[in-house]
This record gives sequence, structure tokens and C-alpha cells, in this order.
Amino acid sequence: MSSDNGGIIGVVNDPTSTTASGVWQQEEQYEAKVNDTWPQRPLFTTKSLRFNSGSSDYLNRTQSGAGNRKTFTFSVWLKMALDDVATDIGIFSYYNDSNNFGKIGIQGDNNQFAMYSRTSGTFNTNVQISAMARDISAWSHLVVAVDTTQSTDSNRIKFYVNGTQQTSFVSSTYPSQNTDLEFNTTHSNYVSNWNGSSQHFDGYMTEVVFIDGQQLDATSFGVTNSDGVWTPIPYTGTFGTNGFNLQFEDASSLGTDSSANGNNFTVNNLTSIDQSTDYPEVNFCTLNPLDSGGGGSYSDGNLTYQSNTADLKACASSFALNNGNTGKWYWEIKMVSKTGSVYQVGTISSTSSYTAQPYSQYSSGGQVYVNGSQVATVSTYTTNDIIGVSFDASASEVKYFKNGSLVTTQTISNPNNILMFAGSHSDSSAGHSTYSFNFGSPSFAISSGNTDGNGYGNFEYAVPSGYYALNTANLAEFG
Repeated sequence: MSSDNGGIIGVVNDPTSTTASGVWQQEEQYEAKVNDTWPQRPLFTTKSLRFNSGSSDYLNRTQSGAGNRKTFTFSVWLKMALDDVATDIGIFSYYNDSNNFGKIGIQGDNNQFAMYSRTSGTFNTNVQISAMARDISAWSHLVVAVDTTQSTDSNRIKFYVNGTQQTSFVSSTYPSQNTDLEFNTTHSNYVSNWNGSSQHFDGYMTEVVFIDGQQLDATSFGVTNSDGVWTPIPYTGTFGTNGFNLQFEDASSLGTDSSANGNNFTVNNLTSIDQSTDYPEVNFCTLNPLDSGGGGSYSDGNLTYQSNTADLKACASSFALNNGNTGKWYWEIKMVSKTGSVYQVGTISSTSSYTAQPYSQYSSGGQVYVNGSQVATVSTYTTNDIIGVSFDASASEVKYFKNGSLVTTQTISNPNNILMFAGSHSDSSAGHSTYSFNFGSPSFAISSGNTDGNGYGNFEYAVPSGYYALNTANLAEFG
């Protein structure tokens, strides 16, 4: 083989008189790698859509004709925002009226995934799995695979959660063989509610996929990685006539179908700020309603917290940093509104009371506390100010920034289970505060846009050099 034809098999097939077909020279391969044109696996989304039940966020579509009502598959990756939804939740549904609908959702009294189909007032399908959908700190994958032509009733409706087929059920009313279900009809089709006005989902969704005419298992949408974690992969099969794939890549057109079908959805009460980079492979820190110091309410995908009217109320994060951790971390907190007098942000131990000795605390009046003792007086802050916080786990060092400017640096002793924290201390019965957190995927508008050194995050102010957004990708590398 001559030097002109020697090379490495590549994707370029541009034969010439001196170069073999389908072959790259080594220098060409090097250039392709540098320029990121070397063959990659099929691309899929790195975005999600943040649904807020309080503002009745949802997507809807009415398809021009019915598809296969016996055989179809629905797949979604989701991250719950509330620990106990308390009421029924619609994830994906077809709705004509209360007597004619199909719904895949969460049964609110016990937080379990379920599928229903009701025709002319009678339920022909009522399948509810035993596993509970309550994890607000991680992403979960749900697949519901349907084929009513199957001779065995339990094969007609299959649930998969994080790649595992579910075999334990609270209820298991399967449809009769060859039943036409109230899915894939000409009824209105909804994502993130049941009927256009109720049972709204609270949290994040991505890779929302509907396959018309095939019953597929979870391996079409996910794979177990080298760490044993179920992770998304791009779906590469066909979609059928009414199939779609919602990936939320276009912030200006969030209902765009990424499949070749162009089965786009109408967006209701969602805006570009609701597009998120919180994604199963890059799971960002949020707030944790299970670890709330005295109550309060959560919204915007557990990124906004409003304290209630009692004395000291606080929220804490879903990620904790221990004294054995390494790494340097940065986040921002915007004060949205306030009444009363005293408000705090900072770091706190999950093992201590919110009323006793937070490890570090920056109060709105300018007081800085470490382990319960005031150590400095610095700039005050108020509504619309953004407080940046950096934490060096190795050095046990906390820095506070006000609107991008450093105000104080403090060292905390023997940190353990450090959580990100905000709270209020009112001087009246009506006192409360509202904070919005930005761990890298903000729920409030950013005017500038700054990332960390790994390219993660969307921060209002520059991330200090060597510090990173709190997400699973960064923690795996630096934590």
C-alpha cells in the first residue's frame, strides 16, 4: 500500500486518484479529532423542561388522526420536585371527557406510577406499580410498553423503572385482548397534566418519547453505564405516524418534536427560562423539601423557596458536602422578596438545628456568623441582590459575594454534611422571604451568563477560578 493510500478507516468517502475510498490519512484523522468531526455516537438532548404546578405549566397537541390504539410505548426521564405530591398527577394523557380518557401518571395518595384507560365511563385498564416515585434528588426513567394483542394479560401492559421491569403491583386490571385503549386517539393529548386544567406535574422532564405501533422495553432508551447507573441513550428506531420525541433543545420553541414526524406541541405557561440544563447525566443540586427547617413552600423545580410566617424558617439543599470531600464549589442565591427584618444565606450542617449554630451565615443586615458567633460586619443586601457563595471543601473556607464583589472570607472548623442554606427571621407575624437558588441551572433570568471551568452552569457573575457548579458530573471529577 502506498503512502498516499495508507490511513485509518473513517466516515469520509471522497475517493480521488491518490486516496482510497472511505479512508482517512493519519494527519486527516488528527485534524478531525482536533476539530471534533471524528465519528460520534448519535447526539441526543442535554436539556430538560422545568414544569411548575403552581403556574399550571403543560404541553398539548391534538393529532389529526388516531394511530395504533393497541400497541404503543411511552418513555420519559423525570425528576420530581415534591416529596409527596398528595394529589394525582398526569404525566402523559389523552382526554376527551371524564368518561373517556387515557392517562399515565402518579397516584397521589401513595406516589406510585400508574396507567388508566376509561371508555364510556368504564375502566378497561387500571395498572399501578408498587414502587414509589418519591426521589426528589435524582432522575428516574419510566417506560410504559403496551400491546393488547398479547395472549398473556400481564404482557399487555409493562412498566419499567430505571431499566428494571416492574413485577409488583397495587392494582393490575389489564385490558382484554385486542382492546382499543383511550390512547393514540384524536382526543387532546397532554404532557404534564391530565385534562388541560388539573393534575399538573411538578419537576423536570426530558426525552419524552411516544412510539406509535411498537411495544419496546427500556433498553431502547437507556443503558447501564460502567458505574452501574441507568443512563439515557438516543432512541434510534422508528416512531410511527403519531410518535414524537420532545427534547426541549430550542428555548424559543419548547414544544418542538425532534423526530422526523414534526408532531409539535403547543406550549402553555412555559417560557425560555423553564428550559434547564439539569439532565440525567448532569444532575444539578436543588433544594430538598424533606429537610426544611419549619416548613415553607417550594416551586420552580425546587429552586425557589418561600418561608412561612413563623419565627425562623429555612431551606436546605439536596446535595451535602462532607469533611472528607474535596473540590471547590460555587452557587448563587437571589433574594426575590421579603418582609420582616432578618434574612440569612450560607452553609449549615444537616445534623444541627436551623436555630442553633449554622456553620456560616451571611445576614441581610451585614452580620457574618461562624458556628453561631458573629465574626464580621459587611455590606447589607436586599431584594434583587444576588449573593454568591463559594465553598472550598479541602480548606473548609467559605466566601460570600454580593452582586459579584467579594465581601468576606471565613474558615469553618471540622465541617460535616454541609448543606446550602437560606432562611428568614421575621419581626412580625407576616414576616417571610423568598429566595431563588442557582446551582448552575437557574430559575430566574440571567443577564450575563457565566460557566464554570468545565463549561457547566449559567451564572449571573463570574465563577471564581477553580470553582465549579454543583452537579454530578463535577462531583464525579472533583468531589
